[in-house]
Amino acid sequence: MPARPRLLYVTDLAYPARGRRYCDEDIHLTARLRENVDLALCHPRDAEALMDAFDAVVVRNSGPVLGHQKEYEAFRERALAHGTRVYNPLHGRGDMAGKQYLLDLTAAGYPVIPTVDRAEDLHLLPEAAAYAVKPKAGADSIGLTFLPREQLAGLALEAGELLVQPRVDFRYEVSFFYVDDLFQYALYAPDPERRWVLEPYEPTGDDLAFARRFIDWNTLDHGIQRVDACRAPGGELLLVELEDLNPYLSLDRVPEETRDRFVTAFADSLHRFLAA
Repeated sequence: MPARPRLLYVTDLAYPARGRRYCDEDIHLTARLRENVDLALCHPRDAEALMDAFDAVVVRNSGPVLGHQKEYEAFRERALAHGTRVYNPLHGRGDMAGKQYLLDLTAAGYPVIPTVDRAEDLHLLPEAAAYAVKPKAGADSIGLTFLPREQLAGLALEAGELLVQPRVDFRYEVSFFYVDDLFQYALYAPDPERRWVLEPYEPTGDDLAFARRFIDWNTLDHGIQRVDACRAPGGELLLVELEDLNPYLSLDRVPEETRDRFVTAFADSLHRFLAA
């Protein structure tokens, strides 16, 4: 009988997420995964020390990297040097690599909230009542501020560490969830002031074509991805975030049938990843 795969599942069960309970989601997911694999949970600060004893490392609700930047960089460096299998794979081009992708996608003409990081490019941003300024290495709205246009000239943009975007008066935010390159479900926040009060969303064909452009751009063969977008006043969707490191899944907001289908797809993806 072949040995069961040994997985190290990285999560911060105590992370104090606003409006969400990360721990509940990972408790549910690991309970299901244990049916077919041998699995141990660890905090992201401990992943580097433990990873060599496992066939693969699954990074899930580990919280913002900013909270353990040194440990994450050491984990990533060791995994790349040793050829450790990490799920999601470490070559993701979205949030896993920072916010540079927002600049790259803006320059390439993708439907994304226009983003710049240089003072000489501020004129490229459309007129808006206010502008979002956030760290390029940020996450979970850490360091986010809003400024009027006249104050943008005083920003220290020379170091390339800040991003500037127009504040979009969007109708709602919507997220599309994928396992590998297969769409699973979508959720949206009908009230922009209550962004974590999510409801199931039935995407149109145009919606799915929008999200698929970013999944294709990211070129991840395996993994869980979340495409976050906003519905602009003109009706079009604009990318807010391409989360490919540890996207929270909001599985408590979907019907049981959808949740079961997602977990099955996740487990199947992991087994294909281990066999690749």
